Amino acid sequence: MRVEVNGRQHEEEPRPGQCLRTYLREHGWFGVKKGCDAGDCGACTVHVDGEPVHSCLYPAFRADGRTVTTVEGLASKDGELHPVQRKFLDAQGFQCGFCTAGFLMTTAKLDEDQLADLPRAFKGNLCRCTGYRAIEEAVRGLCHVEAPGAGESVGRNLPAPAGPQVVTGTARYTFDIDVPGLLHMKLLRSPHAHARITAIDTTAALQVPGVHAVFTHLDAPERHFSTARHEHPTEDPDDTRVLDDTVRYIGQRVAAVVADSEAAAEEGCRRIEVSYVVLPAVLDPEAAMRPGAPIVHDKDPVTARISRPRDNVVGEAHGEVGDVKTGFAEADAVYEETFRTQRVQHASLETHGAVAWLDEDGRLVVRSSTQTPFLTRRALCALYDLPEDKVRVVAGRVGGGFGGKQEMLVEDIVALAVLRLRRPVKLEYTRAEQFYGATTRHPFTIHVKLGARRDGTLTALQLRVVSNTGAYGNHGPAVMFHSVGESTAIYRAPHKKVDAYSVYTHTVPAGAFRGYGLGQVMFAMESALDELARRLDLDPLEFKAMNIIGPGEPMVTPGGHEEDLHIASYGLDQCLEIVRRAQAEPAEEAPEGWLVGEGAALAMIATGPPGGHIADAKATLLPDGTFDLAVGTAEFGNGTTTVHRQIAAGELATTVDRITVRQSDTDVVRHDTGAFASTGVVVAGKATLRASRALADMLLDFTAARLRVPRADCRLAEEAVLHPGGRLPLKELYATARDVGVECTADGHFGGTPRSVAFNAQWFRVAVDPGTGEMRILHSVHAADAGKVMNPMQCRGQVEGGVAQALGATLFENVRIDERGEVETAAFRRYRLPQYADVPRTEVHFMETTDAIGPLGAKSMSESPFNPVAPAFANALRDATGVRFTELPLTRDRVWLGLRDHNVSNSS
Repeated sequence: MRVEVNGRQHEEEPRPGQCLRTYLREHGWFGVKKGCDAGDCGACTVHVDGEPVHSCLYPAFRADGRTVTTVEGLASKDGELHPVQRKFLDAQGFQCGFCTAGFLMTTAKLDEDQLADLPRAFKGNLCRCTGYRAIEEAVRGLCHVEAPGAGESVGRNLPAPAGPQVVTGTARYTFDIDVPGLLHMKLLRSPHAHARITAIDTTAALQVPGVHAVFTHLDAPERHFSTARHEHPTEDPDDTRVLDDTVRYIGQRVAAVVADSEAAAEEGCRRIEVSYVVLPAVLDPEAAMRPGAPIVHDKDPVTARISRPRDNVVGEAHGEVGDVKTGFAEADAVYEETFRTQRVQHASLETHGAVAWLDEDGRLVVRSSTQTPFLTRRALCALYDLPEDKVRVVAGRVGGGFGGKQEMLVEDIVALAVLRLRRPVKLEYTRAEQFYGATTRHPFTIHVKLGARRDGTLTALQLRVVSNTGAYGNHGPAVMFHSVGESTAIYRAPHKKVDAYSVYTHTVPAGAFRGYGLGQVMFAMESALDELARRLDLDPLEFKAMNIIGPGEPMVTPGGHEEDLHIASYGLDQCLEIVRRAQAEPAEEAPEGWLVGEGAALAMIATGPPGGHIADAKATLLPDGTFDLAVGTAEFGNGTTTVHRQIAAGELATTVDRITVRQSDTDVVRHDTGAFASTGVVVAGKATLRASRALADMLLDFTAARLRVPRADCRLAEEAVLHPGGRLPLKELYATARDVGVECTADGHFGGTPRSVAFNAQWFRVAVDPGTGEMRILHSVHAADAGKVMNPMQCRGQVEGGVAQALGATLFENVRIDERGEVETAAFRRYRLPQYADVPRTEVHFMETTDAIGPLGAKSMSESPFNPVAPAFANALRDATGVRFTELPLTRDRVWLGLRDHNVSNSS
């Protein structure tokens, strides 16, 4: 075969059945991404003879004699960016950037008619991060970025440092490297929801040409651990083995085959013979807690840290403030209802995966798509009895996370293979495996009961929460505890009671997901409050405004107040005012005969996890007078890299382009807990602030002492220290310091406590067709209390992306599981993700607050926009239809059936 790729000739024959995507990647064109394996996401889009194609569906042999252009070849030969690449840079039309190459290649070939109809033009491209507004504005040629300048950088729309690499396809994600001698791993997975393995015959698998090894539970460490990654491992139950002789859900890994190619490894998996004794399974959490139910984990409750294993309760919370019976007796109106939320997949376009090898010193090096490189290193060391200096974990640029990569789902089994075979090994999940072999959002059942007086004063609040954690308890107790925390603390009520359970079932495990349980409970709470207000004939928004906590008030939960959590800035009143203004605006026109309604919801979230979250940073002056910033937190579209440079530039009186950031590498800096719980800015950013400030002080102190001038008369400038006698260039300062043995470096540390809270409000105006159940969002407004907004353009993108992802969970996303416990929606075309046409433009407003705890007054804003979206939409739907929908997702057929039943009930 002879094919020209980006002006370079390739003559290697493709393997039988090989697609063009893998052919291109094997030849080093890593800008072509793997996102779905099925032509659903568009991340692999390339041009073949000038026509855009999904290369994962295009047979490689068909490229014979053709010209192929990937994103790396989109720019001119002299390096001049293609106009589309320049537009995406100017508008910052990306976040994690994994989908960006596909959007660029699609956009580059759109004609005028297609540009006028972007919803249709982009029907083959998915983005999970941005909410699509930034992509549209990039296509339209809007410019949002500001030029960097010395001095104040925080608060400006400065671009992401990796932007040029993202738009040229040279940003390196997990598997965008060439590892010589690489072996490939594939996993055999369980066909049963619950079974005991009695025998495994690997003989035939080992005879497959190219197969090097087959690993089973006989090869795995005996010790149990949790796949969840937290600073304190005791937060999660130790219920998991690398490979187990008992399987507890359909899709659990049973064996691992390592071979020269993925095809050989897959064939090896097919030839493994496993004997099972099939055991009874339980799929429903309420049934799992009943006497006589099959036990998922019959382990010691103390050593495994499982609350009541024989009742399948992995964790539980019970608490009461006051006396709810008294509170309901005092109420003039009581509302009581059960709400349900579904499983949702994170659907990050880069799937889970890792590649690992032994370096020249015999150290285990793991390159992984992870939000927690340091915690993963810690877990691998504990699992395989390795000292920390013998393990290095690196996260390249991560293609989306949303909490799903706050897990160790692949690194443990890859490490086992590398340590045994002494060869590099790669494991990359398929999109199907991402659905049945990774984790989901926890499904919740929430029974809420609220009471209030006629004047609108809440008297009692009671919750019973049941969370389905699936077959393993990773994050289960923590998600449950968090779900009933800020959701009950945001409202005053003298009497509050909570009973919450995190329950094992024989289903795919749940895990960390954006909002960490709050979104599920806030759907119930905010919906119930809306309904209670209507029973009292009160405006729902004003009813909530009467009962929200104010600045300086204690945050009371039935579980007790967390001592380090404070309202260090308060913008909830401003959020409410934004919603009031939206309500007062003229209503958009809806189609004739459609029902129109509006609704709002509020949410509060802590700006970090309880118990501490550690971040370290190091700032260093380099010989050329620029700066190096080493931080441990990972970049996966959350924008922390941009903000850290802005913080450092402000403290060092320089421009962001003079600061190089090294990150997500356990060899680079001391410990960092990880990029989760919205800590990238408020925790890691504070460590960066302290390191940069300490380095600035050190440089000024050294200059003053060396030149014998008053310290107060010295100040940093872009490339020098200014002093009474003139200026000392930073290059000379570095050389002078080096000559006297002084290293121009400083460390910064923050332990994640105390913590503040952030507030959000979402408002929708919607229209509903009563004849079909079709829904349209006429107006979407989001008010965000982010404290000092470090980068408005970037923070706006986080809000829009959070709202878009939450709309997917509200309207159609649902990981369906059949009666056997098997995932039915293991592909994007069976699992409905929000597409360009599905996401309305959300009007985003930032409140004017400055936080007393966060770095330079900032608060978190990556998770919190998600939480009020579902209840706001449900409240708008209730306002339009008169029907209270209590179960997510609010699909068109569910709405139509609800309207039909409501009409039948009213007519009888």
